[in-house]
Amino acid sequence: MTSTWLHDLPLWQMTLVVFGATGVAGAVIHFVAGWIGAGPHGRSFTGLSPGLLSPIGVIFGLLIAFTAAQVWNDTTRANTAVDTEAGALRSVVVLAAVFPDDAQMQLRKLLREYIEYTATTEWSMMAQGAVTLKISPPTLNKALQFTLSLPASTPGQQTAQQQIAMSLEQALEARRQRILVSRSEVSGVKWLCLSIIAACLVFAIALVHGESRLTSAVAIGLFCVSLATTVLLILSHDRPFTGAIAVSPEPLWQVTPVDR
Repeated sequence: MTSTWLHDLPLWQMTLVVFGATGVAGAVIHFVAGWIGAGPHGRSFTGLSPGLLSPIGVIFGLLIAFTAAQVWNDTTRANTAVDTEAGALRSVVVLAAVFPDDAQMQLRKLLREYIEYTATTEWSMMAQGAVTLKISPPTLNKALQFTLSLPASTPGQQTAQQQIAMSLEQALEARRQRILVSRSEVSGVKWLCLSIIAACLVFAIALVHGESRLTSAVAIGLFCVSLATTVLLILSHDRPFTGAIAVSPEPLWQVTPVDR
């Protein structure tokens, strides 16, 4: 995964960085285009047809749309995985009520330890992309093993035992999906391609409006503001478990079993 320093910034600092970088890039292109336009071959460049903006704009729009779709999909997957995991753990707590008190207490203890570990230690590791599927949750595995070892003497207990085992397996699968999506991000190649196309579009705007420096500056300014807003929106949601707008472990905290 790429460096997380930008993703870890508070939202207002991320906004300053994105708008500042976009503004500086736009200003540089504006002055370079003006210098070219004032040169001996200026008429050749400033005479570019405005129709050039349309194909470049369409290509840029498609890249933005595909990138945004990936980011929204990752966020949806992350929220779904956390909600599914929390729902499965809640089902275990409810179904455990048919077993004796000591069995209930042991299951609740294991689930509480798992949730506390996940919401504190594992969550911060996911924000750094450091969690992999090689790391197995020992408490959840113990809970599954303990459930299967329970003596089920009544039909109700047998049904509950099967359902608890299924819920724990569902929680393990939801955790697997959560970890996978935590390592998802917009790749450096995509950011590079977006930057190149955006620079080409800004340069084309500057050249098309080269005969009027003020018109060129206004057009570039409007586009750069729109571009920075779009980049900020994508960047702030790029990694579902990183940054100011991150998926919270609150659903897991809400289903944490309490001591009886």
